[in-house]
Amino acid sequence: MRIVIPGGSGQVGHILTRHFASQGHAVTVLTHRQPAADWAAALDRSDVCINLAGRSVNCRYHAANRRAIFDSRIDTTHLLNRIVADLPHPPHVWLNASTATIYRHALDRPMDEATGELGGGEVGAPDTWNFSIRVAKGWEAAFFEMPTPRTRKVAMRSAITLSPDRGSIFDVLLGLVRHGLGGTQGPGTQFVSWIHEFDFARAVDLLIAREDFTGVVNLASPNPLPNADFLRALRKAWSTRLALPAPSWLIEIGTWLLRTESELVLKSRRVVPTRLLAAEFQFQFPHWPEAARDLVARWR
Repeated sequence: MRIVIPGGSGQVGHILTRHFASQGHAVTVLTHRQPAADWAAALDRSDVCINLAGRSVNCRYHAANRRAIFDSRIDTTHLLNRIVADLPHPPHVWLNASTATIYRHALDRPMDEATGELGGGEVGAPDTWNFSIRVAKGWEAAFFEMPTPRTRKVAMRSAITLSPDRGSIFDVLLGLVRHGLGGTQGPGTQFVSWIHEFDFARAVDLLIAREDFTGVVNLASPNPLPNADFLRALRKAWSTRLALPAPSWLIEIGTWLLRTESELVLKSRRVVPTRLLAAEFQFQFPHWPEAARDLVARWR
């Protein structure tokens, strides 16, 4: 297959590029620095478009960053809609990144594609949480607003994708554990939704292959777990007991010093992949303790 990945220079793009290259597929990564004509040329007669373009959310949400986060996602998706609609031979399927953050702060029950409640209206929710939800809703609205009859569309509501790559989210989490800072974060009851890189790539294979997949799909392990349990399993995988907890007020200070946002740690994401399970997708790593052991071993 010919696979084109706009915005594929980040962690998830590297995961998919490795995966597809190992299968013998031709992969083209597009960047925002290339003109639209180059994007159109790459996409014409391609088989798959996987749009991952968007400024990293690992930053402080001040006005300039908010505008960059929002525009980089919505503008790119609008551009791709115009290109795909005009191509004489558009890709057969277009997978567009979305995020599990679109669901409300959920402690009480899991959120799936059919019954999950989108966030944005919770009383007392921080403005940063509401901003992330506005971005997610705007991203999906831009994706689906233009019909592309010759190109099937799927929005991937992904949980955090974990790989042992240096600089990845897992690398940061393991760094905390390695330095004795991997204790419970905030209340510890907030759920962590996650997916192992192998399962993420295999789920993408399924979405490409299955013609019946359109609309939104959750890409997450079927077993989200509370932050306290998540970090306990990671400490066990690293074979350490030393773990200083970080109360919410310290999380706020720490994320301010690191120029990022506490939402990435404190918001509860309890997302389950009902559509994948209904399609009989078999997770290689459905449970976090086994995934943590694999990732730690490969990181070493």
